[in-house]
Amino acid sequence: MSDGLVLIVGGTGGLGREVAAHYHARGAPVVITGRDADRADAIAAEIGEGVTGLGFDLARPDTVAAALSGIGPVSRLVLAAIARDNNPVRDYSVAEAIELTTMKLVGYTATVHALLDRLSDGSSVVLFGGRAKDRPYPGSTTVTTVNGGISSLIRTLAIELAPIRFNAIHPGIVGDSPFWIGKPLDAVVARTPTGRLATMAEVVDATVFLLENRAMNGANLYVDGGWMLM
Repeated sequence: MSDGLVLIVGGTGGLGREVAAHYHARGAPVVITGRDADRADAIAAEIGEGVTGLGFDLARPDTVAAALSGIGPVSRLVLAAIARDNNPVRDYSVAEAIELTTMKLVGYTATVHALLDRLSDGSSVVLFGGRAKDRPYPGSTTVTTVNGGISSLIRTLAIELAPIRFNAIHPGIVGDSPFWIGKPLDAVVARTPTGRLATMAEVVDATVFLLENRAMNGANLYVDGGWMLM
């Protein structure tokens, strides 16, 4: 891994936190971010010494540059922040749609823009999308739209900012994640060829692969056990 720190935007919970823990265990300096600075500090302390917390809101992209002004250089950047939006078109909330779209598309891009002077030719970036882009569910219109946008965003970033590498990871339902544990998922498992759901460890492994394999660029990687095949 190149010199510099690992920055996980959206690293205070779920998959982002697990990626942060992985790189901490490897001895890398890690910064995690979340909307709440106190919570980010607390989670950083739980992960371990050498991990720093930082608070800012991607839905307010005009604040991103100032929030990130004190960190760098950045070797690995993971944009993992998500919002569990449920916004059916029949009961559409424009405000909620704007917030999520701003967070994932404008906020992710604003983060890359703010860090350009601290990203090197050897840096790599992974953006989190999701399989809702291909398999919508009731209320997922905004989620499906922004995750589809992520699949295209990595390609324009890879061209504009070459040789920095940009890839996206699109997990399916992650069976042991805090959000999904305890929910009835038998129907999803039944249509998954592997007969099991992806795990958090497997998504972390795939994320690290995209970050570290120098041949991976402009790729959308699906981690779902093949459930879109059925």
